[in-house]
Amino acid sequence: MKIGITCYPTYGGSGVVATELGLELAARGHDIHFISYAVPVRMTEPSERIHFHEVEMLNYPLFNHPPYTLALATQMVNVAAHESLDLLHVHYAIPHSVSAYLARAMRNPHRLPFVTTLHGTDITLVGVDRSYLPITRFSIEQSDGVTAISEYLRTVTLRELNIQRSVEVIPNFVNCDVFQPADANCRRGEFAPQGEPILVHLSNFRPVKRIPDVIDIFATVRAEIPAKLLMIGDGPERTIAEWLVREKGLMKDVYFLGKQNQVQELLNCADVLLLPSEIESFGLAALEGMACGVPAVCSEVGGLPEVITNGVEGFLVPGHDVKTMAARTLEIVTNPHRREQMGIAARARASTTFCSQKIIPLYEDLYKRILANT
Repeated sequence: MKIGITCYPTYGGSGVVATELGLELAARGHDIHFISYAVPVRMTEPSERIHFHEVEMLNYPLFNHPPYTLALATQMVNVAAHESLDLLHVHYAIPHSVSAYLARAMRNPHRLPFVTTLHGTDITLVGVDRSYLPITRFSIEQSDGVTAISEYLRTVTLRELNIQRSVEVIPNFVNCDVFQPADANCRRGEFAPQGEPILVHLSNFRPVKRIPDVIDIFATVRAEIPAKLLMIGDGPERTIAEWLVREKGLMKDVYFLGKQNQVQELLNCADVLLLPSEIESFGLAALEGMACGVPAVCSEVGGLPEVITNGVEGFLVPGHDVKTMAARTLEIVTNPHRREQMGIAARARASTTFCSQKIIPLYEDLYKRILANT
């Protein structure tokens, strides 16, 4: 199949999943055309089966903000015509599903079906905003196929947007051949030369990730034992986090590593992954850590209970409970046997349920069903 994929090319879960999906589909013989305003995060170099089409926007004094939705729809139509696309798959409802709807209308009578995958804040934040709710609902209901990354998100979508159509759950996935437990090449010695436990946090550093809580959890752990913290990613809360680290005197123990494409080389060095988020519709960072054999201490929110079993692959703690999160983290890092058993369970859970070999065929099946009905 020839598939056009649109996502936000940023360091967030939706962009990562969309890019990884495209790479996995290309590896299975499909032609993938990414359509966005910038090269998506984690995208490899263009190749015979992986292509990138930039959306160029008109800078005109009349427009306070360039009309990206219209420019994207136009580029979707152009790529569909020139590359004979079979369908579009857009990630994050607003504005991508609206652009796909316009592109499909412009292609008439040449049918251009599109799939919309819902990732979280496109529903829980933007979608339920009264100024966007009607267009969000419309574009979802007009999609030829709709998927959500968790049962939690599916339920919220149907309830909050009053959607009158089916929404399939296809969970996020991880390449279990890439994300693996540490071996002799682990970079652990770079960060913890004395063998200190390593904690890690991976996100886009938005307020919903509760970055200050990550620092507070680590400060509590560090007050009890020597430890290190890896902060992977970047975003609006990084400045606050750096200030907190300085205020708490933790500069020598916290590494701000910025955006990283090969995150598996850092995750598998860690002993615990921290994810004290306000909400997570799935928790991709936790899953990537699990595939590396790293247990997670997370907020018990959203779709995370669908990924982690409390006390088995990690711990789920009520949101905002920094004290308990720190206690659970200490429970793991001070008990090597418990850490090992949780790591084994985490890897097993990722391997048996969320590996790409199990999830990608679900998308392929969806595409085939949609094309058979158009």
